[in-house]
Amino acid sequence: MDRKKELKEQYKNTKPDMGIIIIKSDLSNKCYLEATRRIKGAINKNLFTLDFGSHINKELQKEWSEKGKEHFKIEVLDELEYDEDTDTDCRKDLEMLLCMWKEKLGEQGIEFYK
Repeated sequence: MDRKKELKEQYKNTKPDMGIIIIKSDLSNKCYLEATRRIKGAINKNLFTLDFGSHINKELQKEWSEKGKEHFKIEVLDELEYDEDTDTDCRKDLEMLLCMWKEKLGEQGIEFYK
């Protein structure tokens, strides 16, 4: 019984990875960036919505549907570390990180899906 309680407590204290994910086309010089507090969940959500034709970014969805998913890569671009303070809201940090990556990729000539 103690082991069960210990595992539950460990699960509650586990923090999901947060950061920036990128969906990049091999055919065009375009990508989609997303800041997220749950990287694995965001990747799964994007794959699911793209496969079923309901992604929020219509330009990306159109190219995904026309060209096929084999022409896209989904990767973790950057991860944001947690502070010691567990109550910190990281949304602003994620947005700043997203802006930095948009600027950096834009300087490299990469376009973004609108």
